[in-house]
Amino acid sequence: MSIELPPSAAPRSVYPLDVLPGTVRQRLLGLTQAGTPVSAYVYDGAVAAERARELRTALPEWAAVYYAVKANSFPGIVEALAPHVDGFEVASCSELELAAPAKPVIGGTPVPVVAAGPAKSVPVLTALVRAGVEAINAESLLELHRISRITVGEGVRARVALRVNPASIPVTGSLHMGGVPSQFGVAEPDVPEVLREALRLPGLDVIGFHIHAASNNLDAEAHAAYLRWCVEWSVRTAQENGFELRHVDIGGGIGVAFEGEKPFDIVRFGEVAGQVDVPAGVKVVLEPGRFLVADCGWYAAEVTDVKQSYGEAFVVLRGGINHFQLPTSWDIVHNIAVLPVDNWTEDCHRPAAEETRVTVVGELCTPEDTLLRDVHVDRVRAGDLVVFPYAGSYGWEFAMHRFLGHPVADRLLV
Repeated sequence: MSIELPPSAAPRSVYPLDVLPGTVRQRLLGLTQAGTPVSAYVYDGAVAAERARELRTALPEWAAVYYAVKANSFPGIVEALAPHVDGFEVASCSELELAAPAKPVIGGTPVPVVAAGPAKSVPVLTALVRAGVEAINAESLLELHRISRITVGEGVRARVALRVNPASIPVTGSLHMGGVPSQFGVAEPDVPEVLREALRLPGLDVIGFHIHAASNNLDAEAHAAYLRWCVEWSVRTAQENGFELRHVDIGGGIGVAFEGEKPFDIVRFGEVAGQVDVPAGVKVVLEPGRFLVADCGWYAAEVTDVKQSYGEAFVVLRGGINHFQLPTSWDIVHNIAVLPVDNWTEDCHRPAAEETRVTVVGELCTPEDTLLRDVHVDRVRAGDLVVFPYAGSYGWEFAMHRFLGHPVADRLLV
């Protein structure tokens, strides 16, 4: 009887050392001189900025790129991206406070921000209204009523876009279709009724729709077709419900390639998207997060021990899912490189694994703290650094920092 293993258990070898840029290696080796076990994220803001420039350059003038701050909220990364994106997407007051200073206010116009989230509280909505954000993506009729009550009390108007859970999207490719029960947005059959109420509420300026139904899509042509569908659906629905469409937010969803997958073709996406007929005065917002920052970060953890157990080798890290939870939560392949550290000051044998397969685990008291299984190494020793490339998104922010109370990973720029 064969046992089907998860993707993270597929046989593979560690990345060669040259997958790590020289600047990253130097920064990490410098950390080993401090005398405390290394556990850190290292980021290169220039890498994220270049990815944003590539996407922005490929897109038509009617498109706008807003960075989803949730993917990486390190201030140095937000600041590096600010000159190369059109705005930010936020989902909390802390993200709003982080994004607002990143772009200067020009001519009295607030920083371009759109706000999302399925459970915005009254304090959060109040902060968004007071900040004058470009659009609040409203998730429900109750949320629309709350925004209206806040704006009337503040003596202002708020621009809102209705988040929609579409019944279906007639597009093939690596897309997660709508039409399933979800806490996100308004089900498409309920949209006309909710819009009628929204258009009557005081203090609201209904500007369009937010449709986020794509996830980790590597097919550029399919993603452009998804963009087209979002625009055409929004134009038709606005006409049917009697309001002026000015804003179509298609969310994020551009995929990140791992382990030999074909990368998303930015140029082709821009070419096909450019063929979409977008009415004058309508802005189409894209909210990439992971796509912009995945390859600008590296998570490194010191090997505290190398152990043998019933014929299997385990590499134990000063870190784990309390610092880098994504591979375990998503059950994705996230390979490593081994950065040798020659200095060994302990007065005892230095344990090592050579020319064998190892499982990489963390410091937590749970077997779930397993980051990579059955990966072949030439050599890894206690005191070396294990480095996860492509850790710039949903890394530090996504981890379970407080379990066991170990120190959190440092965050540094190269």
